[in-house]
Amino acid sequence: MKRNAFRLTTLASALFVAGLSSAHAGGFQLLEQNASGIANAYAGSAAVADNASTIFFNPAGMTQLSGAKEVSLGLAVVKPSFKFANQGSLAAVPPLTPVAVPLTGSNGADAGDWAAIPNGYYAQRINDRLSVGVGFGAPFGLKTEYTDDWIGRFQSTLFDIKTMNVNPSVAYRVNDKVSVGAGVSIQKMEATYDRFASLFAPSSLKALGVTDAMMQNTKLRLKADDVTLGWNVGVLLQPTAATRVGLSYRSKVKHTLTGTLTASGGAAAVLSNPAIGAAGVNAKVDVDLPDTFIVSFTHQLNPRWEVLADLSWTGWSSLDVLPIYRTSGVQAGSTADVLDAHFRDTWRVALGANYHYNDAWTFKFGIAHDESPVKNADTRLVSLPDNNRIWLAFGAQWRPDRATRVDFGLAHLFINDTRISHNQIAKGKGWVIGDYTGNIWLAGVQYSRSF
Repeated sequence: MKRNAFRLTTLASALFVAGLSSAHAGGFQLLEQNASGIANAYAGSAAVADNASTIFFNPAGMTQLSGAKEVSLGLAVVKPSFKFANQGSLAAVPPLTPVAVPLTGSNGADAGDWAAIPNGYYAQRINDRLSVGVGFGAPFGLKTEYTDDWIGRFQSTLFDIKTMNVNPSVAYRVNDKVSVGAGVSIQKMEATYDRFASLFAPSSLKALGVTDAMMQNTKLRLKADDVTLGWNVGVLLQPTAATRVGLSYRSKVKHTLTGTLTASGGAAAVLSNPAIGAAGVNAKVDVDLPDTFIVSFTHQLNPRWEVLADLSWTGWSSLDVLPIYRTSGVQAGSTADVLDAHFRDTWRVALGANYHYNDAWTFKFGIAHDESPVKNADTRLVSLPDNNRIWLAFGAQWRPDRATRVDFGLAHLFINDTRISHNQIAKGKGWVIGDYTGNIWLAGVQYSRSF
């Protein structure tokens, strides 16, 4: 087991370093912890337990795996699109200036881009009641990137979040109808946040020769990371031979991201002067990634048809106001920036069906409604132009032999047209007013084999 775990660790780490990030559930949660669930829009996620990826969705499901050992490896490829159209954005309004000043710039091109999300799992049965396993994935991720000349450049040009989660787990079969499981998450998070400094130079910097133009051409970057722990538990119930019910909970993961705040171009030399200490310093930000609760259901209607359902809750209200603090230099302890997320808790509902065509092929279908944690246009961030979305998904499972399954899935996420009216004039970042159009294409493949 140690040798297989080491190989999976190496694979997951290599893919993580290669750069995965994109948000596909509400907020920046990534449901793609396996690719085998894509075709069902992740309906039945905590009850299916048909490969080792159950370690993430419900570790109790390890007791249902067919082999003494099971390996499951997957990859999801995603293409999100977020296109902005300006509708009267402003740089300043009275009384800051005699008249309202338009915010100038481009629409920033498409803020979404291709992303890859890998996963890997290994499970092993110790005896008839006890199973253990380990999983690797990226439960949260986001990347929005605009051109440097875009209208909202003072709020964000790049926002990039990456996570990697290592999840050793254990499962115990209480009896034929009840299994329980638990795991520990060892989670790494990396964040990069770029924006241009300000539309206007404050009087304290003007006294040092810094002009508005210099501030407008100064790019700030926060780069920080952290490793911390979380946990998850699950219960799998089988009231009849045809029916399963899964309940799963994953805890909040409390990160204190530490790193550096740097400046380039324009006024960078002044801001990074040790006597000023505004940039070129260490920084930190506390981020509580949300907890989740899932209730799942699967039922075999007849030898051909199986139905699946999911109801999940995510505690996004843990992300409200996120101050970024300087931790070194003469301004240590002061606030360098604030991310005003003001997220709300969300619900997700998914329904799916599987049609067993023959011993080799099963065809899979799914639909889901996914709430966004963004409350309204006033609190919507340019770094996360998120809105409610509908999933439509389909795919297949191929079984070339009794021990091997290969799952394919394709989904299209329809995102509601999205209004933004984020007023950051008082912070020198402008008032971004406009509309986003967006959608997401998602495809994946999962290879699973029992031994």
